[in-house]
Amino acid sequence: MAQPRLKVGILGATGMVGQRFITLLDNHPWFTITVVAASPASAGRPYAEVMKDRWAMTAPLPASAGSLVVQNASEVAKIASQVDFVFCAVDMPKDEILALELAYAQAEVPVVSSNSAYRMGADIPMIIPELNPEHAKIIPAQRQRLGTKVGFITAKPNCSIQSYVPLLHPLKEFGIQSVSVCTYQAISGAGKTFQTWPEMVDNVIPYIGGEDEKSETEPLKIWGEMKGGKIELATSPAIGAQCIRVAATDGHLAAVSVNFDRKPTAEEIVSRWKSFEGIPQKQNFPSAPHPFLHVFDDPSRPQTRLDRDLGKGMAISVGRLRPDNLFDWKFVALSHNTIRGAAGGAVLTAELLASEGWIVPKK
Repeated sequence: MAQPRLKVGILGATGMVGQRFITLLDNHPWFTITVVAASPASAGRPYAEVMKDRWAMTAPLPASAGSLVVQNASEVAKIASQVDFVFCAVDMPKDEILALELAYAQAEVPVVSSNSAYRMGADIPMIIPELNPEHAKIIPAQRQRLGTKVGFITAKPNCSIQSYVPLLHPLKEFGIQSVSVCTYQAISGAGKTFQTWPEMVDNVIPYIGGEDEKSETEPLKIWGEMKGGKIELATSPAIGAQCIRVAATDGHLAAVSVNFDRKPTAEEIVSRWKSFEGIPQKQNFPSAPHPFLHVFDDPSRPQTRLDRDLGKGMAISVGRLRPDNLFDWKFVALSHNTIRGAAGGAVLTAELLASEGWIVPKK
């Protein structure tokens, strides 16, 4: 049975992640952009006019989106009447994001958020579709709490964890004890380009506010169990993270060391990586990469500039698997932070939710 076409709005359409949503949804077979929304300062003008000097993507601005008049994201009832669901990528204080996303959910609009505000909510599914699609089953409990029939909020995890957690997930059978990870994160993760952030040229900054903590705790929710209408965090593994901003446009690289209860062989690890696929691959969702995990034999790969666009930016790549003097094994992994780590991951999540009937056309 064909997937029904859904009308989608993009909240925060003028920002870096919002722009990425625009490019990824151009000619999407399931979703049609009907609303682009941002702050009142941008509202009332065609999107192409607003973005004339702000478009940061390498791909040209799609004409279909460019002709849409930007709406005020705070006009919830107006936008809710025009869409089946929304992607939220607004750049606002946390309390304002909490209020805005809640308002849309209570207006019976499913919210697929790229923001961090609701990620750790006990009944908010935070999904990497290949890893924990079952967490969508918490939605009825959330709807009961909110008093909604259709509306709910789901969140995309932090971009930093998507470079390494997908590589650890297929190895869970060996009992992951502890993980040490250092991520080298591109400037687009801060919503910047080298034109807008010249201080980053030829530079490395060893601090990204809140990122270490997110990288250490969000994986435990991905691996958590649903009990009594809540998602309880996993109690292991212990994760220590350092997140560093580097002079790259796009792509988050992760250097990972890991200990196991039962140390696997290199052959066992590589076999698990190469064979792993999730529902998006099995059901051939429009945004699903094939393969999901790309394994390199070349010890100089993956490289940020060369490999971030694998699988149209939706694949995770890995290489340099080798023994570690302090841990059992170490490896280097890479993901595209604004595609897989942000807008693309949210689009794939929406595809999962639509395929399972959590997001449906309005009657």
